[in-house]
Amino acid sequence: MADYTVITDIGLSLVKMLREALVPELIAHPDGVGLAHPHDKGDMNLSLYLYEIKENTDFRSNDLIDQGDTLRYPPIALDLCYLITAHSASDVLTRAIDEHRIMGKTLQTLHDHNTLRGDDLVGSLAGTDGVFRIVKEDIPLDTAISLFPDVPYKLSFNYRIGPVYVDSNRSKPAARVRERHIRLNQKQ
Repeated sequence: MADYTVITDIGLSLVKMLREALVPELIAHPDGVGLAHPHDKGDMNLSLYLYEIKENTDFRSNDLIDQGDTLRYPPIALDLCYLITAHSASDVLTRAIDEHRIMGKTLQTLHDHNTLRGDDLVGSLAGTDGVFRIVKEDIPLDTAISLFPDVPYKLSFNYRIGPVYVDSNRSKPAARVRERHIRLNQKQ
């Protein structure tokens, strides 16, 4: 189970994994990989933008969780959808080459390392036994273009991570059975 910071911690865990794969070979500094909209990427060479959070109905639960004297409502299972975009500040002759290399290495890393787990996890997830699948997801081009309002579309790819669980704050008292009466009738 995880609290509401799990959404942030999944993003930061993904950033950590990609920094380890790309820095310093293709990106000079760890701050070159981060969470940002591709239009607001600052000096980043690889931006990861959380553009959609979907409920994962395959992992939905209605079972209350027994916590002794209370029953807590189940967490919500989510999938986090990221738009990943490469950026280069190089001159026009080498910019596309740099971006293609960054994209190629990122795709290779996410294909070879298709789960976040163990040492990949940071924040509230560090030290837990959580396992979060990383799946490449194709979205329609018009949807991708809509993620770039007022700026030209930039080639990007999309990944879904999940299921990610956000705990419920709701609970209700659990009355325990203290006495039980059993009545047996004999057949004649």
